[in-house]
Amino acid sequence: MGLLTLPGFAWAQDAPKASPYDSAHFSWRKPVPRNRLREMQPDRPGVTESPFTVDAGHMHVEIDALRLSNSGTGKAEQQRDWSVAYTLLKLGLGRRTDVQLELPVYAVAKRRPTGTREWQDRHTGFGDVGVRLKHNFLGEAQDGSFALAAIGFVRLPTGGTTGTGGTEYGLIVPVDFELSSKANLEIQMMAAGLYNREAGRYLSLTPSIALEYDFFEKLGLITEAVAQWDTAGRRWEPSVNIAPLLKLAPNVQLDAGTHLALSRLADRQYFAGITLRR
Repeated sequence: MGLLTLPGFAWAQDAPKASPYDSAHFSWRKPVPRNRLREMQPDRPGVTESPFTVDAGHMHVEIDALRLSNSGTGKAEQQRDWSVAYTLLKLGLGRRTDVQLELPVYAVAKRRPTGTREWQDRHTGFGDVGVRLKHNFLGEAQDGSFALAAIGFVRLPTGGTTGTGGTEYGLIVPVDFELSSKANLEIQMMAAGLYNREAGRYLSLTPSIALEYDFFEKLGLITEAVAQWDTAGRRWEPSVNIAPLLKLAPNVQLDAGTHLALSRLADRQYFAGITLRR
């Protein structure tokens, strides 16, 4: 679905002209000129997000075109989730801040007890909407070796039976270290108050670390280690993400990858997506 929008967002694909980034006097009503745009830095495809915001007055459309998630084989209940066109809309408000809207366009959620063959519970429809605000504290110009930001979010129970059933909220703190012109190391901590229909409310902690390496101008790779702990299960669930990046143009990026479980409790995922900048 997201690929159909590609022609409408892929204009102005010439490489940005070399000029210093200075958007202090720009806003969402007065966009940064295209010859001053920084390199596009999406929050997808991994768990670890970028500390860089969208340039003032511009938009990102980051789409999980398709994602399949299977729960760990060691859990008492097996869960399989499909999401289609899970969309993150981002608008640059100023030099350091952007606002984001999560739109889970279509989701399929299935459940069954471990050891059985037939899915006993199946729900489809629109998912839970989220609102996020990102603010960069250090390194917004992308011309240094260190950057730091914070992302606050709230997710509303708009998805009915396909959603969690309760309001969720949290804080994400991503950090970026530029190792070289081709490599970046990103570290993140996420703390969230989540909701489960059986367990009720619980606290989740998710540290992650990712290495992004650009082999060529248009081809890169993200490798990522993730661990999740929560007060409901009180155990760590480690996993690894691997995702190649295809940077078709300064305003278009494709990605695909897998979320590999390192324990019988961690989820396994497969995904493909696209990021567009306007």
